[in-house]
Amino acid sequence: MSKSIKHLVTLALFTAMALTIFVIEAQIPVPVPIHGVKLGLANVITLVVLLRYRARDAVAVLLLRILLGSIFTGALVGMIYSLCGGLLCFAGMALLCRFLHRKHIWFISLIGAILHNIGQILAAMAVMQTVQVLAYLPFLLVTGCITGFFTGLAADRIVHFLPKSISYEK
Repeated sequence: MSKSIKHLVTLALFTAMALTIFVIEAQIPVPVPIHGVKLGLANVITLVVLLRYRARDAVAVLLLRILLGSIFTGALVGMIYSLCGGLLCFAGMALLCRFLHRKHIWFISLIGAILHNIGQILAAMAVMQTVQVLAYLPFLLVTGCITGFFTGLAADRIVHFLPKSISYEK
């Protein structure tokens, strides 16, 4: 099997994992009454791909997961919020990955979660044409810090135990 086919198949598998996690997580009831709060476990896969592959590979996995996840869960309206949050989160994490060592994955993920929540609030402000949704931001930031930290720890453990052969080869 050629390198490019192996690379494509590997990214497809990562996308399938992220999509599966996303769909399963969408079925889990959230114990808080604030819309937009969730664990964000699918971001573990995005972070793993970002750390082991190129940024464009990770953004492709992210975009496919958001598009297909929104279709599979029937949350097409939510896709706007997911895209805004996901792309802002990705941009921040990709930038931080260039400057921070791998031992700081938990911090990269935490900042990504904060940026994701900010992106969601910005999308909500644009869609609803009101700044009143900013009242949700403090709560989203607190929950985002907690979930982002644990998502980062999970990604760190996966990257640590993933065989070195599962990475982008230039």
